[in-house]
Amino acid sequence: MTKSVDVAVIDYGMGNLHSVSKALQHVAPNANIWIGDDPEIIKNATRVVYPGVGAIRDCIAEVRSRGLDQVIVEVAKTKPLLAICVGMQGLMQHSSENGGVDCLNVFPDKVTCFTDVLGPQHADLKVPHMGWNQVVKTSDHPLWNKIDSGARFYFVHSYFVAAASCSSVVGRANYGVDLVAMMAKDNIFAVQFHPEKSHTDGLQLLENFVNWDGAS
Repeated sequence: MTKSVDVAVIDYGMGNLHSVSKALQHVAPNANIWIGDDPEIIKNATRVVYPGVGAIRDCIAEVRSRGLDQVIVEVAKTKPLLAICVGMQGLMQHSSENGGVDCLNVFPDKVTCFTDVLGPQHADLKVPHMGWNQVVKTSDHPLWNKIDSGARFYFVHSYFVAAASCSSVVGRANYGVDLVAMMAKDNIFAVQFHPEKSHTDGLQLLENFVNWDGAS
Protein backbone atom coordinates (compact mmCIF):
# COMPACT_ATOMS: atom_id res chain seq x y z
CA MET A 1 0.00 0.00 0.00
CA THR A 2 1.42 3.40 -1.03
CA LYS A 3 2.20 5.75 1.82
CA SER A 4 -0.20 8.70 1.97
CA VAL A 5 1.39 12.11 2.51
CA ASP A 6 0.07 15.67 2.53
CA VAL A 7 3.18 17.28 1.02
CA ALA A 8 5.93 15.38 -0.80
CA VAL A 9 9.28 17.19 -1.07
CA ILE A 10 11.16 15.66 -4.00
CA ASP A 11 14.65 14.45 -3.10
CA TYR A 12 16.94 14.04 -6.11
CA GLY A 13 20.12 14.69 -4.17
CA MET A 14 20.15 18.48 -4.55
CA GLY A 15 18.21 21.14 -2.67
CA ASN A 16 17.56 22.58 0.77
CA LEU A 17 15.30 19.66 1.57
CA HIS A 18 15.33 19.79 5.33
CA SER A 19 15.03 23.56 5.61
CA VAL A 20 12.09 23.43 3.18
CA SER A 21 10.40 20.56 5.03
CA LYS A 22 11.01 22.22 8.40
CA ALA A 23 9.40 25.45 7.16
CA LEU A 24 6.44 23.48 5.77
CA GLN A 25 6.04 21.67 9.09
CA HIS A 26 6.12 25.03 10.88
CA VAL A 27 3.22 26.43 8.85
CA ALA A 28 1.31 23.12 8.80
CA PRO A 29 2.13 21.36 12.08
CA ASN A 30 -0.50 18.67 11.58
CA ALA A 31 0.48 17.83 8.01
CA ASN A 32 2.40 14.74 7.00
CA ILE A 33 5.51 16.17 5.27
CA TRP A 34 7.61 13.55 3.45
CA ILE A 35 11.02 13.80 1.75
CA GLY A 36 12.03 11.20 -0.81
CA ASP A 37 12.23 10.01 -4.41
CA ASP A 38 9.63 7.23 -4.50
CA PRO A 39 7.59 7.97 -7.67
CA GLU A 40 4.39 6.40 -6.37
CA ILE A 41 4.42 8.35 -3.11
CA ILE A 42 5.11 11.57 -5.02
CA LYS A 43 2.30 10.91 -7.50
CA ASN A 44 -0.14 10.10 -4.70
CA ALA A 45 0.74 13.02 -2.43
CA THR A 46 -1.81 15.79 -2.03
CA ARG A 47 0.78 18.46 -2.88
CA VAL A 48 4.34 18.34 -4.19
CA VAL A 49 7.39 20.58 -3.75
CA TYR A 50 10.21 20.52 -6.31
CA PRO A 51 13.21 22.32 -4.72
CA GLY A 52 16.68 22.85 -6.10
CA VAL A 53 20.10 24.40 -5.64
CA GLY A 54 23.27 24.10 -7.68
CA ALA A 55 23.98 23.75 -11.39
CA ILE A 56 21.05 22.96 -13.68
CA ARG A 57 22.98 20.29 -15.61
CA ASP A 58 23.55 18.25 -12.46
CA CYS A 59 20.00 18.83 -11.22
CA ILE A 60 18.33 17.72 -14.45
CA ALA A 61 20.73 14.79 -14.79
CA GLU A 62 19.83 13.55 -11.30
CA VAL A 63 16.10 14.04 -11.91
CA ARG A 64 16.32 12.01 -15.11
CA SER A 65 18.60 9.30 -13.72
CA ARG A 66 16.09 8.64 -10.92
CA GLY A 67 13.18 8.57 -13.35
CA LEU A 68 11.64 11.64 -11.74
CA ASP A 69 11.39 13.76 -14.89
CA GLN A 70 8.16 12.12 -16.04
CA VAL A 71 6.87 12.09 -12.46
CA ILE A 72 7.30 15.87 -12.21
CA VAL A 73 5.67 16.41 -15.61
CA GLU A 74 2.73 14.24 -14.54
CA VAL A 75 2.38 16.01 -11.18
CA ALA A 76 2.47 19.35 -13.00
CA LYS A 77 -0.78 18.30 -14.71
CA THR A 78 -2.61 16.84 -11.74
CA LYS A 79 -2.05 18.56 -8.37
CA PRO A 80 -0.64 21.62 -6.60
CA LEU A 81 3.07 21.83 -7.37
CA LEU A 82 5.51 24.37 -5.90
CA ALA A 83 8.92 24.68 -7.59
CA ILE A 84 11.70 26.58 -5.82
CA CYS A 85 14.82 28.28 -7.26
CA VAL A 86 16.59 25.77 -9.56
CA GLY A 87 13.41 23.71 -9.34
CA MET A 88 11.64 26.59 -11.08
CA GLN A 89 14.37 26.77 -13.73
CA GLY A 90 14.07 23.01 -14.23
CA LEU A 91 10.47 23.48 -15.35
CA MET A 92 11.54 25.74 -18.23
CA GLN A 93 12.22 24.69 -21.81
CA HIS A 94 15.95 25.40 -21.82
CA SER A 95 18.74 26.93 -19.73
CA SER A 96 21.90 28.54 -21.09
CA GLU A 97 23.82 27.31 -18.03
CA ASN A 98 26.56 24.69 -18.44
CA GLY A 99 26.75 25.33 -22.18
CA GLY A 100 23.03 24.78 -22.65
CA VAL A 101 20.70 22.27 -20.98
CA ASP A 102 17.27 21.11 -22.10
CA CYS A 103 14.93 21.18 -19.10
CA LEU A 104 11.49 19.63 -18.48
CA ASN A 105 9.59 21.98 -20.82
CA VAL A 106 6.58 22.47 -18.55
CA PHE A 107 6.86 26.20 -19.32
CA PRO A 108 8.04 27.44 -22.75
CA ASP A 109 10.43 30.00 -21.25
CA LYS A 110 14.23 30.05 -21.30
CA VAL A 111 16.78 30.68 -18.56
CA THR A 112 19.53 33.27 -19.09
CA CYS A 113 22.64 34.32 -17.15
CA PHE A 114 22.82 37.81 -15.66
CA THR A 115 26.32 38.25 -17.09
CA ASP A 116 24.92 37.86 -20.61
CA VAL A 117 22.52 40.80 -20.27
CA LEU A 118 23.89 43.20 -17.66
CA GLY A 119 25.81 45.96 -19.41
CA PRO A 120 28.60 48.22 -18.07
CA GLN A 121 25.98 50.52 -16.52
CA HIS A 122 25.33 47.70 -14.04
CA ALA A 123 28.97 46.99 -13.20
CA ASP A 124 28.13 47.44 -9.52
CA LEU A 125 25.74 44.47 -9.55
CA LYS A 126 27.51 41.31 -8.44
CA VAL A 127 26.68 37.89 -9.87
CA PRO A 128 25.27 35.77 -8.33
CA HIS A 129 22.35 37.94 -7.27
CA MET A 130 22.37 37.14 -3.57
CA GLY A 131 20.28 38.72 -0.84
CA TRP A 132 16.93 40.37 -0.26
CA ASN A 133 14.95 41.90 -3.11
CA GLN A 134 11.47 43.29 -3.49
CA VAL A 135 8.90 41.30 -5.43
CA VAL A 136 6.15 43.30 -7.13
CA LYS A 137 2.79 41.69 -7.80
CA THR A 138 1.96 41.61 -11.50
CA SER A 139 -1.13 39.42 -11.27
CA ASP A 140 -3.45 38.16 -8.54
CA HIS A 141 -2.98 34.60 -7.31
CA PRO A 142 -4.02 32.72 -4.14
CA LEU A 143 -0.36 32.39 -3.10
CA TRP A 144 -0.19 36.20 -2.81
CA ASN A 145 -2.75 35.98 0.02
CA LYS A 146 -1.68 38.17 3.01
CA ILE A 147 1.55 39.19 1.22
CA ASP A 148 1.98 42.81 0.13
CA SER A 149 3.23 43.74 -3.31
CA GLY A 150 6.81 44.88 -2.77
CA ALA A 151 7.49 42.30 -0.04
CA ARG A 152 11.12 41.24 0.21
CA PHE A 153 12.31 37.68 -0.39
CA TYR A 154 15.74 36.04 -0.30
CA PHE A 155 17.43 35.24 -3.63
CA VAL A 156 20.59 33.30 -4.53
CA HIS A 157 21.01 32.79 -8.29
CA SER A 158 23.09 33.64 -11.35
CA TYR A 159 20.45 32.63 -13.90
CA PHE A 160 16.94 33.95 -14.39
CA VAL A 161 13.82 33.96 -16.55
CA ALA A 162 13.13 37.35 -18.15
CA ALA A 163 9.85 38.86 -17.01
CA ALA A 164 9.31 40.68 -20.32
CA SER A 165 9.01 37.45 -22.32
CA CYS A 166 7.11 35.36 -19.75
CA SER A 167 3.33 35.11 -20.05
CA SER A 168 3.03 33.25 -16.73
CA VAL A 169 4.67 35.82 -14.43
CA VAL A 170 2.69 36.81 -11.33
CA GLY A 171 5.53 38.54 -9.46
CA ARG A 172 8.68 40.24 -10.71
CA ALA A 173 11.89 41.54 -9.20
CA ASN A 174 14.58 43.75 -10.66
CA TYR A 175 18.32 43.20 -10.64
CA GLY A 176 19.43 45.35 -13.52
CA VAL A 177 16.73 43.59 -15.53
CA ASP A 178 13.15 42.63 -14.71
CA LEU A 179 13.14 38.97 -13.78
CA VAL A 180 10.47 36.43 -12.94
CA ALA A 181 10.27 36.03 -9.18
CA MET A 182 6.94 34.16 -9.18
CA MET A 183 5.17 32.40 -12.02
CA ALA A 184 2.00 30.36 -12.18
CA LYS A 185 0.01 28.23 -14.59
CA ASP A 186 -3.03 26.19 -13.61
CA ASN A 187 -1.98 24.09 -10.56
CA ILE A 188 1.74 25.06 -10.78
CA PHE A 189 3.41 27.84 -8.81
CA ALA A 190 7.13 28.50 -9.09
CA VAL A 191 9.45 30.95 -7.36
CA GLN A 192 13.04 32.02 -8.08
CA PHE A 193 13.69 32.98 -4.45
CA HIS A 194 13.84 30.78 -1.34
CA PRO A 195 10.62 31.09 0.69
CA GLU A 196 12.09 28.91 3.43
CA LYS A 197 14.76 31.60 3.97
CA SER A 198 12.43 34.58 3.59
CA HIS A 199 11.09 34.96 7.12
CA THR A 200 7.45 36.01 7.60
CA ASP A 201 6.45 36.51 3.97
CA GLY A 202 8.20 33.33 2.87
CA LEU A 203 6.40 31.33 5.53
CA GLN A 204 3.13 32.97 4.51
CA LEU A 205 3.68 31.86 0.92
CA LEU A 206 4.32 28.29 2.10
CA GLU A 207 1.21 28.42 4.26
CA ASN A 208 -0.75 29.65 1.26
CA PHE A 209 0.60 26.71 -0.74
CA VAL A 210 -0.40 24.04 1.78
CA ASN A 211 -3.92 25.53 1.80
CA TRP A 212 -4.14 25.89 -2.00
CA ASP A 213 -6.37 23.58 -4.01
CA GLY A 214 -4.50 24.23 -7.26
CA ALA A 215 -7.05 26.62 -8.72
CA SER A 216 -6.20 30.21 -9.56
